[in-house]
Amino acid sequence: MHQERALLELLGLLDVGLAPGGDDGEHFLGRPPVEQSSPVYGGLVAAQALAAAGRTVADELPVHSVHCSFLRPGLPTAPFAHRVERVKDSASFATRRVHTVQRGREVFALTASFHRPEPGLGHQDPMPSVPDPAGLPTYEERLTKVFGEAVGPLGKPYETRFVGPLSFDAEKDPALLSSRTQVWVRVKGEVPAEATAGRERLLHACLLVYVCDVTMLETVLVRHGVSWFHASGRSLDYTVWIHGPFRADDWLLCAHETPVAAGGRGLVLGRVFTRDGVLVATLAQEGLLRVGSGHGGVG
Repeated sequence: MHQERALLELLGLLDVGLAPGGDDGEHFLGRPPVEQSSPVYGGLVAAQALAAAGRTVADELPVHSVHCSFLRPGLPTAPFAHRVERVKDSASFATRRVHTVQRGREVFALTASFHRPEPGLGHQDPMPSVPDPAGLPTYEERLTKVFGEAVGPLGKPYETRFVGPLSFDAEKDPALLSSRTQVWVRVKGEVPAEATAGRERLLHACLLVYVCDVTMLETVLVRHGVSWFHASGRSLDYTVWIHGPFRADDWLLCAHETPVAAGGRGLVLGRVFTRDGVLVATLAQEGLLRVGSGHGGVG
């Protein structure tokens, strides 16, 4: 019930409205989360900005690419002002830039492209062979095993079930180091239907942007055998390409790999599959990762 309540709170945060005086249809206001964690989770800011951009685009043009730049940490004590710039409108495409400002400073920037689907070539890579999520332990159960004491519900609006080792496991056992991670994700609870199919696609795209930002940088830590006990990280750039429809409240497999880490930054690439094997999104993220002194990692 806690997680379902958390989902309702998240849906409320993504319901961005016109800012006071924003009758031009280009200025939107997003509330900060209730919990006073600082900085604000970047995936929330990105999802809010995408929601604002989508409000200015016709339903017939679903979003197909989202490019995010995290400029400054978001504060939990002030609303986010999302200004949408209408870069392009045509029969087939729309492009929007969003500048997100908090207390007079730009903290986030987003460029989103929307495209009316049309006939064309089609192919996809196959989904990796992985266990079904129903047979895997929850993240809380995994943490209970790592820490040796019970970890209760974390109260997040999403659920994750990792196929392989967590960074905490790889830190203890170098044999578990890997440049690839696989994790099933979904928002916890049923997402209510929207008034139109276009609005519904947009909402599930926003939820995908939100939830996938949670899992990616973990891959770099698993590669080096460093846990979050000894590292801190945040997103710098984040891109999501959406290839087709999906539901964020159904299980989605995120298959991640990290080809490089250098200069204090780690790059992660990912592919997102539905439970029946359809490749619905591709991800890329570069993050800043700082490791505590005395712990340089293994690999």
